[in-house]
Amino acid sequence: MKKIFLLSFVACIAMSSVLQAQDKTPDNTLTKKEKKDGWKLLFDGKDLKGWHSYLRDTAAANWIVKDGQIQYDRDHDKAGNDLLTNAPYENYELQLQWRISKGGNSGIIFDIQEDPKFNATFLTGPEMQVLDNKDADDNKKQNHLAGCLYDMMGDSTISKPVPVGEWNQVKIIQNKGHLTFWLNGIKTVETQIGSPEWDAMIQKSKFKNKEFGSFAKVAAGKIALQKHPGASGWKNIKIREIKD
Repeated sequence: MKKIFLLSFVACIAMSSVLQAQDKTPDNTLTKKEKKDGWKLLFDGKDLKGWHSYLRDTAAANWIVKDGQIQYDRDHDKAGNDLLTNAPYENYELQLQWRISKGGNSGIIFDIQEDPKFNATFLTGPEMQVLDNKDADDNKKQNHLAGCLYDMMGDSTISKPVPVGEWNQVKIIQNKGHLTFWLNGIKTVETQIGSPEWDAMIQKSKFKNKEFGSFAKVAAGKIALQKHPGASGWKNIKIREIKD
């Protein structure tokens, strides 16, 4: 009797594991509900369709798709620039997952004006920082930590990335200039672009300098994954445009 009970218990555990596996949405896909709610994939896990390197028509060789991820490796093409969406976005919710190598540094840059007169995405677009907080060189300033609005807002009390090599979950909402960041379920930033608070932060940052005269000046722009020292991985990149 005990043997029959044990076998039944084991069978129940096995069935539960199977059901959990079936319930898990595969990477780089959308559920029926997400599709109904207006979500669109920006990356299908197979290729870089819909993306290109800054000021290029296609993606440079340092951006590859491997193991269902967008990966950056600077050794492939040191001249390749940040990876941008082909389309601009204005009011939206963006979700994605990222991981970084030991000492790695990257970012999610948005509201980018892609124009040859700007030689880098960060000259026009604000950034959500992606960083190994422990070992990256750029970890000395509080608002340079993972999840922060780079050089403007955030600190170690809300910057809680998972250990290097594991996947961090990002949510960015931009709606009529109102900007909110979440990293691993923790709100790291909330501010209004162009507000007195925003202007005060600009004046305390590097973005007050002359070369940043067009910084955060457009309502709609392209979204970029930043090339930077160290390797990075990206997956489950999806966006829902806000219509109201």
